[in-house]
Amino acid sequence: MCHSLNRPGLLYAALIGQWRHSLQTDKLTATMQIAKRVYSLAQERNDAGLMIGACQALACALLFFGDFETAQRYAIRGVQIWRSGGLQPPLEEVSAPAAMCLCWEALSKSFLGEIASSRPTMAEAISLAKELNDMYGLAVALRIAADLARMERNLADVERYSSDLIELSTRHHFALWIATGAVYRGWARSASGETSDGISWIEDGTRNYRATGAVLDMPNLLTLMAEALYFADRSSEALEALKEAEALAKRFEHSFWCAELHRLRGVFLTASGADEMQTEASFCAAIRTAKEQKSVFLQRRAEATYAEYRRRVRQEDVDSGYLFDNRLPRCAYACPELVASPATRSTTVATAGKALSASAQRTAPGSRWIGPESD
Repeated sequence: MCHSLNRPGLLYAALIGQWRHSLQTDKLTATMQIAKRVYSLAQERNDAGLMIGACQALACALLFFGDFETAQRYAIRGVQIWRSGGLQPPLEEVSAPAAMCLCWEALSKSFLGEIASSRPTMAEAISLAKELNDMYGLAVALRIAADLARMERNLADVERYSSDLIELSTRHHFALWIATGAVYRGWARSASGETSDGISWIEDGTRNYRATGAVLDMPNLLTLMAEALYFADRSSEALEALKEAEALAKRFEHSFWCAELHRLRGVFLTASGADEMQTEASFCAAIRTAKEQKSVFLQRRAEATYAEYRRRVRQEDVDSGYLFDNRLPRCAYACPELVASPATRSTTVATAGKALSASAQRTAPGSRWIGPESD
């Protein structure tokens, strides 16, 4: 009907509505197809306002697919169009596309290892949402800001952003974001040592998030639950939560956090005294996945955690009198790409060692080992 009436604005609104629903409830391949239709419409109409919305739709879907480089390109393009004339789509949206493009740009930068430059971009996204009185967009921005702070293990900022998100969402009845904010608050408190209170917040948040019918953020929220359970010395339950997160991520094609899921599995398996070969395989899958996604951040974190694991295994072997190559763990064959040659092996160990050393001073007092923070 929109085609027959020659109403591209209405067609755009209909497609974006479909895209939003698909993003929260469907597989990402379906969501991506809708985003491509939005982009084709913007190209056909040669409409800069529509193009900003199309860029943010593609950038968001690509991020959750784990294609951080392409997501960043579309996000930056949307921001550039907006800066050139302050354009907006012809119809009012749930959230301002320009602010969303800034959010996706900041998040993709972080995954690609550009942590420092992501901070001002994120601050601009929050500022723009406030300037436009875009309360839903502000909620999204606060959630992304909390995630960036979590990636850096900045517990105070995670607590601050999650509190702001809960307060804003309570005023405007954003049930989805109230639930998400509760989980992030619970994670921050658990990581600070308040595990009982933190897990209670997370349990309430995940239950309320499920009640909305959304699935997009569920793998991520379950990962936060798993970490909180690990902090509370409940490694077997942490592995169960992680197992559900992995199943949902696979079912709905959410690949953006897969490297971290593999890394955490290795950490939890270590704590539970699992078979070394299984543990090694998890760490190596984390490194391999991060490399495939070209995520410098996730690769550095996985390599540094793996280096710490190897150091601990080596020390246990020294203490027990078990002798082996001082550069290779007993089950190194579980990760053949790291033992292909002495040069490859030494480069990986050196990179991991630097990341581990840089993060060692930022470990929260009293917290359990869960690997390094970002640089």
